[in-house]
Amino acid sequence: MAQDEGTVQAADADVGGLQRALLAEVASAGDLDTLDQLRVTALGKKGRITALTKTLGQLDPDTRKHLGQRYNRLKETVAAAITARKAELESEALDVQLQAERQDVTLPARPLPAGRIHPVSQVTEEIIAIFGDMGFTVAEGPDVENDFNNFSALNMPPEHPARQMHDTFYVEAEQDGRPLVLRTHTSPVQIRTMLAGPPPHRIIAPGRTYRCDYDMTHTPMFHQVEGLMIDRRTHMGHLKGCLTDFVRAIFERDDIPVRFRPSFFPFTEPSAEMDIGCKRQGGELTIGAGDDWLEILGCGMVHPKVLRAVGVDPDVWQGFAFGMGIDRIAMLKYGIPDLRTFFEADLRWLRHYGFGALDVPTTRGGLSR
Repeated sequence: MAQDEGTVQAADADVGGLQRALLAEVASAGDLDTLDQLRVTALGKKGRITALTKTLGQLDPDTRKHLGQRYNRLKETVAAAITARKAELESEALDVQLQAERQDVTLPARPLPAGRIHPVSQVTEEIIAIFGDMGFTVAEGPDVENDFNNFSALNMPPEHPARQMHDTFYVEAEQDGRPLVLRTHTSPVQIRTMLAGPPPHRIIAPGRTYRCDYDMTHTPMFHQVEGLMIDRRTHMGHLKGCLTDFVRAIFERDDIPVRFRPSFFPFTEPSAEMDIGCKRQGGELTIGAGDDWLEILGCGMVHPKVLRAVGVDPDVWQGFAFGMGIDRIAMLKYGIPDLRTFFEADLRWLRHYGFGALDVPTTRGGLSR
């Protein structure tokens, strides 16, 4: 028994010394790799503490119990120290990483590629600026329209070619037994305006329109702007003066000759197409005085049947309407040869033809910058 007590005392002294040594090594570990190697050396299958536990089988039961508990406490103490030191090292490593990746928010931002305004958006704003100076306000309406607003109220009978499916996009939904359509023009906005309140009216209606067509000068979706002026004393002379001022303002030239040719539209009577002077030379088109003409828009006096359809007495009120393609105006003004490129989302094209975000068009400061 005396020999067993001596064995226990010696083993306790060895355990105490080993614990102090291991804890000192843990505390001095400078990085996670060193700490992990220390963990394997102390607690691994061939570690120093594991080697001690393998000697317990040679001892008597009482000594084995005592030393077994002592070795377990040593193992737990060293494992806890390693876990705590690991947390400290991870925190220090994170601090170093954050310091290395710190951003000084007081420094000026790195230059980023500047965004560009699409020519269609720019020309739309130019048109709004010009007509805004004339007293027109902007009116809007939905892209999906009913049959009355898109066709019937505009004096288009059921057999009119524009109602055919090869020209118009119909949707499955119906209203009053008639299918809804993607609006083929922004004229329904004029109808909605007149139905919403009594005259006088002076509005323009820019927006998207849809027709079954696709080539260099036509796309299934395109942009239009239509205008409406309803008053008691409005006449054709007002229409001609308004549109003449418009084309000279939009193309920023005072020498543009204009002419009005008789035409036909079901919603105006009389109707006309407006041409502007131009010259073609060397494969280039130049707007202005020349020996040729270019059709630019359609217009006319609002048909009495259209006024009656919206509850306006044509014996008291009359007015004019006009419509033009915004995309076409942009192509002519800025020399864009193919309408389809407007919708291809090519950043190189947009950088070339686009406008700066601060290039806000005004009739006083200039439409083009």
